[in-house]
Amino acid sequence: MNDRIVDSEVKEEEDLFEKNIRPESLDEYVGQKEIKENLRVFIEAAKMRNEPLDHVLLYGPPGLGKTTLAHIIANELGVNLRTASGPSIEKSGDLAAILSNLEPGDVLFIDEIHRMPSYIEEILYPAMEDFEIDLVIGGSDGKSKSIKINLPPFTLVGATTRAGDLSSPLRDRFGIVAKLEYYNEDELRDIIIRSSKVFSINIDEDAAMELARRSRKTPRIANRLFRRVRDFAIVKGNGKIDLEITNEALKRLKVDNSGLDNIDRDYLSSLINKFNGGPVGVETIATSIGEEVTTIEDVVEPYLLQEGFIKRTRSGRVATEKAYKALGITFNFGLFKEE
Repeated sequence: MNDRIVDSEVKEEEDLFEKNIRPESLDEYVGQKEIKENLRVFIEAAKMRNEPLDHVLLYGPPGLGKTTLAHIIANELGVNLRTASGPSIEKSGDLAAILSNLEPGDVLFIDEIHRMPSYIEEILYPAMEDFEIDLVIGGSDGKSKSIKINLPPFTLVGATTRAGDLSSPLRDRFGIVAKLEYYNEDELRDIIIRSSKVFSINIDEDAAMELARRSRKTPRIANRLFRRVRDFAIVKGNGKIDLEITNEALKRLKVDNSGLDNIDRDYLSSLINKFNGGPVGVETIATSIGEEVTTIEDVVEPYLLQEGFIKRTRSGRVATEKAYKALGITFNFGLFKEE
């Protein structure tokens, strides 16, 4: 079979999985209790005033549910959701086309909003404040003119893993700013059990908890591991996910008891074995293991920092005693330097 056809089928399967497990309301959404309750109030107030919801900025590490919350906000408001990605909006005309196709009250979700070019941000300011945009159009005679386009009232939901990379003028135009936190094991267990019910496969409580413990406090990873363990249960087991098949699957997937995977262990091994535990810069670590710096900073390090495997110092990253133990390496107190 053609590789492109196979890739397309896999992508369609993944998209269908995500669509099926995505909660549609705040009541179904697990975790982020404070954000959820605040959004409930803000949404209800906006509906009572018959006004669009204030613009919303969601930020935090990847996989915590920012996209899902954007869908839920639109559902709770009873409006359409339009989606775009910051890097894909390269020209003013791209943004104008997106904004001009909105219906009154629609939610526009821009993922990776921190990656929008600065000149696109400037066009977005009047759209957010006054629901209008000014476009400069060049004529064939070399002259240009400015035209104003009125927009229907809408709500912008921006999502980012790097709130600090947003310019202050853009960040200040969001009326609602929410930071998503990592999930605890009980919340992840509930998410995994919900996913098992959606796909009509039985899972033991202890198996769900074991998956939760190894999911790096992240729902996206929990569901990804659940999906793979489900495959093992169907092929290697009796169709039910129990603790034995869960441990076997996770061992085969090389996800250890702390939730560390290959890239985490490569990172820690490089930091300890190549650079004596640090301190060393993130660019050097990324080069040594053949990964992009953004992948290291956005995907790998947040969990390692959260769990205390590494520390950031003025001079660079430093491995902690916990990192040495995770790799089975003797910890030398004389080498450890905390700055």
